[in-house]
Amino acid sequence: MRILLIEDDKNLCESLQFQLEKEGFTTDISYDGEEGLFLVQEQIYDLVLLDRMLPSMSGLEVLQQMRQEKIVTPVIFLTALGTLDDKVNGLENGADDYIVKPFAFRELLARIHSVIRRPGDRKDNRLLSLGNVAYDPVQKRLSNGEQRCTLSRREGDLLEIFLLHPGQTLPRNTLLLRVWGPDTDVEDGNLDNYIHFLRRRLKAVKSNLCLKTIRGVGYRLECP
Repeated sequence: MRILLIEDDKNLCESLQFQLEKEGFTTDISYDGEEGLFLVQEQIYDLVLLDRMLPSMSGLEVLQQMRQEKIVTPVIFLTALGTLDDKVNGLENGADDYIVKPFAFRELLARIHSVIRRPGDRKDNRLLSLGNVAYDPVQKRLSNGEQRCTLSRREGDLLEIFLLHPGQTLPRNTLLLRVWGPDTDVEDGNLDNYIHFLRRRLKAVKSNLCLKTIRGVGYRLECP
């Protein structure tokens, strides 16, 4: 699981990164709001730990921009702003949880596990829906009403990433890492082949989704 920590307190960042990686989380760090937003836009994270008060762009502005761009990555605020109004404001703008500094690492870890279990609501239903299609990750079945087709494992894994990050440009390297894994020697052209296969699958079920090429970067799944 990959976490992005956006926090300008470097000592806290180093401490949290060390403890999180001991727990098995891969943790990237940004000390700046604008840089943190850029990383969220360019990479796929399972969770963002976000400070409220940051250089160049506040944590609240980062969160608001994420949600405007339909980036649904869960966010936990880490902040010294602990009034009821601060908490309500953060949650109403799309935060998934809110923890006030100072905090014990055990509490943060419990909050992380709680938030990352929430997509379990999706796992209970199993269907991922966007536009006029639904995808069942268990059966690897893509459907639009009576129009249905079954995907291969690679096709399914790739489609699931796009459905979980609609409207977000996903870099080629990120897709290769997530679908084929870090230790697999895969040719870059394989990704293009599977994008072609996915486009055929979407067309076969008369989907209104568009899998768009972002030249020199990667791909983005768009919904009209």
